[in-house]
Amino acid sequence: MTISAYEASVGVFVPYLHNLSGLLDRASAYARTRNFDPAVLLGMRLFPNMYSLRQQVGEANRHAVACCALLAGHEPLRFSDIEPDTDELKLRIAATIDFVQSLPRAAIDEGGDKEVVFTFKSGTQRAFTGRSLLLSFSMPQFFFHVTTAYDILRHAGVDLVKKDFLGPPRQP
Repeated sequence: MTISAYEASVGVFVPYLHNLSGLLDRASAYARTRNFDPAVLLGMRLFPNMYSLRQQVGEANRHAVACCALLAGHEPLRFSDIEPDTDELKLRIAATIDFVQSLPRAAIDEGGDKEVVFTFKSGTQRAFTGRSLLLSFSMPQFFFHVTTAYDILRHAGVDLVKKDFLGPPRQP
């Protein structure tokens, strides 16, 4: 069995980004029914030195964008530095989906064997092959942040189940 870099990146990131957007919908509904500002949830963390829900969503977007852009040899999509509310986070998720789906499939598939350089927020850089970036760095980072966003909402009392994280069954 062969799986392409496009299927392993865009094909995985996009459905989980849709699921992440759905989690934000559920968080907003939860806040509305309990009469509190959803921004309270966006600022929540599992532990004081961990990222907030807002930051977890941002990092999930960042890793999907950076990975796919590097594989395709394109400049990554950038978001403004304003602190996003729920609606803005959902717009950013939608923009991330649009961006990764707009990248040429062939360019992403060809990116697996080339050297790419990931730049951390601190400015530090780390070289990878496209394949190692995707499989050993970006994908684990992406799932860490999506999972942590889910966990923050569960911890806050939002009625979620594993199916909300996994989303609907997908066709192979």
